Amino acid sequence: MADRQLLSRVRVDPTICSGRPHIRGTRIHIAVILDALSRGLSPRQVLNHYPVLKRDDLRAAVEYACKLARENGGIAVLNPGRGIAESLQLR
Repeated sequence: MADRQLLSRVRVDPTICSGRPHIRGTRIHIAVILDALSRGLSPRQVLNHYPVLKRDDLRAAVEYACKLARENGGIAVLNPGRGIAESLQLR
């Protein structure tokens, strides 16, 4: 799956999850997924804990974090009402 397709699974909306990035159609924050993976849980364990998620959702969370690190030095800039690409503008 291409980066763009993966990132389309991520939603940043100030009216949902207090504007925190989450997987589209869920209220599962990207940070929760990344935290679980960083603590050593396997992708299978994360998927078992959150059965609504798909493997590509985990990949999307990692890709989102990578994009933030590459393009913004880790700082997200939210532009309400815009897609993920527009929300990840450089400062």
